[in-house]
Amino acid sequence: MTQYKLAAIKALLLLSSAHAFTNHHPSVSMHKTFGIMQGAQKKHIQKHNNQVIPSLFVAASETNTIPTEETFEETEARVGKKSGASFLPEETRERALYGNPTEKVKMKKDPISAWVDIYEYARKIREGEMTWEDVEKADLDTRLKYVGMLHRNKRTPGQFMFRLKVPNGIISSDLLRFYAKSVEPYGEEYGVVDITTRQNIQLRGIKIEDAPDIIDGLHARNQTSIQSALDSIRNVVGSPLAGIDDEEMVDTRPLCNAINDLISLDPITGTRGNPQWANLPRKFNIAISGSRDDYAHTHINDVGLVPTPHAETGVMGFNVVLGGYMSIKRVAESIDSDMWIPADRNSVVTFCEAILRIFRDESERKDRQKARLMWLVEKYGVEDFKKAVISEIESYDRNVKVESSQPKPTGDFKRRNLLGIHKQPQENKVRVGILVPTGRLSQKECNIIADLADKYSDGEVRLTVEQNCILPNVDENKIEELKKESAFGPDSRFKIEPGRIEGNTVSCTGAEFCGLALVETKANAERISKKLEELVIVDREIRMHWTGCPNSCGQVQAADIGIMGAPAKKIDPETGKSKAVPGCKIFVGGRIGEDAHLAMDPSQTGIPLNDDDLIPVLVDILKTEFGAKDAVAKVEEVQVVIDE
Repeated sequence: MTQYKLAAIKALLLLSSAHAFTNHHPSVSMHKTFGIMQGAQKKHIQKHNNQVIPSLFVAASETNTIPTEETFEETEARVGKKSGASFLPEETRERALYGNPTEKVKMKKDPISAWVDIYEYARKIREGEMTWEDVEKADLDTRLKYVGMLHRNKRTPGQFMFRLKVPNGIISSDLLRFYAKSVEPYGEEYGVVDITTRQNIQLRGIKIEDAPDIIDGLHARNQTSIQSALDSIRNVVGSPLAGIDDEEMVDTRPLCNAINDLISLDPITGTRGNPQWANLPRKFNIAISGSRDDYAHTHINDVGLVPTPHAETGVMGFNVVLGGYMSIKRVAESIDSDMWIPADRNSVVTFCEAILRIFRDESERKDRQKARLMWLVEKYGVEDFKKAVISEIESYDRNVKVESSQPKPTGDFKRRNLLGIHKQPQENKVRVGILVPTGRLSQKECNIIADLADKYSDGEVRLTVEQNCILPNVDENKIEELKKESAFGPDSRFKIEPGRIEGNTVSCTGAEFCGLALVETKANAERISKKLEELVIVDREIRMHWTGCPNSCGQVQAADIGIMGAPAKKIDPETGKSKAVPGCKIFVGGRIGEDAHLAMDPSQTGIPLNDDDLIPVLVDILKTEFGAKDAVAKVEEVQVVIDE
């Protein structure tokens, strides 16, 4: 294999060894750890208008002819790496050339070109040579997603959602402050930070001219945005309690980091951006569960690793489930693959690599709705797909053995709450779960959590798929001091012990920024959950999820109560005629954990979204399906007891 031009992308430097070090030594500042590499990095970069740009970067090509087998380029010269398409078999490239519009865009100019183009576009915009509107449309709407930038053209033209990679959802106080600083130029309305349902971070409002500074700043802090969007392997989800859980079966941190390196670290150059996985047919989700709680939600991921000991040897490993996903055309719950692998790094990485290779080369390139893993598994059949995976693994000769699924753990087990204060196995240490309503953080709130982390958890913060955060390793004797912090005062959105509805409310981005959403979700979700807490009392956690459209980024089918944006009609009191209004469908009965189940069909449709119509419906569902009682009646009962 030809050696790449290492100097071309030293500005993207992010070595796996530093990544592993900082994750196992959370007390060490990430930017300090990375500092040992900055001297070497500086030899390969140059400054342009105070903008760091890789020294071999050149102007973007003006030619965009569709490649043929005769003109196909093995190497993306400006990037100094093999092209993503070069890893595809000839038959797959042929299908891509005549595939759907996205496939044609990727074949016309390789997606990894964006790793260079973003610097060049930023320079030209800064120097007044062009504006964002002059950026080639295919780059603006498609290829820039390979650096994590998604244009929000309908809501905020010229501004982007900037998606990161946060393996296992572990971040630092330094990163939180950097996020706040990165979005600060865009004001409080547009410059916000979101925790996502993949333990990930998304920055809002970003402009092209500012992107290189953010990319370089992330890399200096041992984080990346490369290959975080479009047809890439998305953020690898793990247990938010990894290493601090007395019920832990597998510590997911090293495994999540290893898979993250597999998919986004170039093994030839040691830099972020791995062209081997830069031309998948569709996005791909991997989740690794660390306990019976299944905090990673393996049942809605393409590959889900469920911790299970081997029945005969007792060796800890994973039963593998495959094909879970949600989309506008189909929602699929993962299926048992009848495969078990040991929980060691070599087995997990090799297994994921084998499935990714098969998926990359054999999945659909014409119909994007059929390009998810489930469709390929169904095309093979589970048994034959298992044989194909085992054959692929054996071809790698890494001494990895795949066995049949092992018996699931038995005995009573109740999924534990991540919010609130809970003891850790470490002596005199506790974890503190903090509600971040709908995952939305202002710039000020990012800094508040960073300050709390520095003071109480050695600068470490864990993110959850419920869009909340955890401070790990808090000294037990500091709990009362922590609870008195102004961060949890009456004027704050943060809570350590929230209500059972508001503490379990999840929301997608909604119409505020997303052009696909039919309704606003985050503001509605936060307001209505608070209102429901005032109206009813429940004796269990009620997971209420909101999503703005049928793509179900808010995962409504997995919720106890799921609210999906949809058309609705209501009588206009002035005209007496029916008129279209923002509305929703309501799903009831989704489950997570060991008894996971997706509610595929809505129980009610066409419900107007305004409070007067929606809240009574939700109260009725809470009472009839979940045993809720009126809050006023409960207060009166308590008063009687007190009087006695």
